[in-house]
Amino acid sequence: MSVERIDLAPGYSISRLIRGGWQLAGDHGPVARDSLNDGFLAFFDAGITTLDCADIYTGVEEMIGDFRRHLANARGAEALAQLKVHTKFVPDLALLPTLSRADVEAIIDRSRARLGMDRLDLVQFHWWDYAQPHCVEALLHLKDLQHAGKIAHIAGTNFDAAHVAAFAAAGAPLTSIQVQYSLLDRRPAGAFTATAAASHTGLICYGALAGGFLSARWLGVSDPAESLTNRSLIKYRLIIDECGGWDAFQALLSVLDRIAQSHTNAHAVPLSAVAARWVLDQPGVAAVIIGARHAGHLADTLAIASLRLSTADHAAIAVVLPPGPQGDVYALERDREGRHGRIMKYNLNKG
Repeated sequence: MSVERIDLAPGYSISRLIRGGWQLAGDHGPVARDSLNDGFLAFFDAGITTLDCADIYTGVEEMIGDFRRHLANARGAEALAQLKVHTKFVPDLALLPTLSRADVEAIIDRSRARLGMDRLDLVQFHWWDYAQPHCVEALLHLKDLQHAGKIAHIAGTNFDAAHVAAFAAAGAPLTSIQVQYSLLDRRPAGAFTATAAASHTGLICYGALAGGFLSARWLGVSDPAESLTNRSLIKYRLIIDECGGWDAFQALLSVLDRIAQSHTNAHAVPLSAVAARWVLDQPGVAAVIIGARHAGHLADTLAIASLRLSTADHAAIAVVLPPGPQGDVYALERDREGRHGRIMKYNLNKG
């Protein structure tokens, strides 16, 4: 079955499965640069034609820029036009009080140079601190750069419903909003989704597999909390705490595994595919980001595309859904003194 597609905006089509780039930024293990382009090409040829990266993911924009050149040589200009690259604009926390239009343009121009793109397909705006008052002003600077032809579509990441509505009211509605959304973290459901829908803003979801915790690897395994060193795993292990802890998490994994087994016939269906498909099935969700350092994860990712959960599957999952974190989208993470905020890195844009 081919990978589903969606029109995120008029004339702008993306694959509903997006290959994420955070895992290539250095904190998730070594990256085999000599085979990286072949891996990107395997995902592209399989129908996953959208990539996600960020200005603050060390080296990843350059990697994708190199792949764009490789793709043009290997498949031609028509294939290159099909590839969509979503990057981010994440000004440093220390820069927010004095952020100027020149600062915004310099960061965008650097992304354009790294990616080898005259016009960026989609830029996802993030703002670390709501107490800094120039958030809407920064968005309008991006809007100016859109009018200048440097950006095709402007999106956001990790903003709450009030800010999504404020951007629309300021005349700059977001094409999409990237948020953490999974069986463990359902903060975007309900009011947030409705607010996004009001401005035709699609949800692009990261964390659908909770950094890999929502996979068979962790089924029946003892709690690893004290031994984790990977920052991604630490982040999502904290989310599991918000869900009632390891035992509640294991109950969820058991049900997901049972559903995965029930869908296995000629090809195995991984537990992770059930978790990701659940997110794709939620109202307002345009696409899900699946992180991968190499093409070894491609088969499991494609299983998401072919899987269809039944009404009975959804009902069985609902019975064991943990409460999860409460409050606004990304609110826990915005508390820089709290457990979730202390693991963040706030000033990566300078390099």
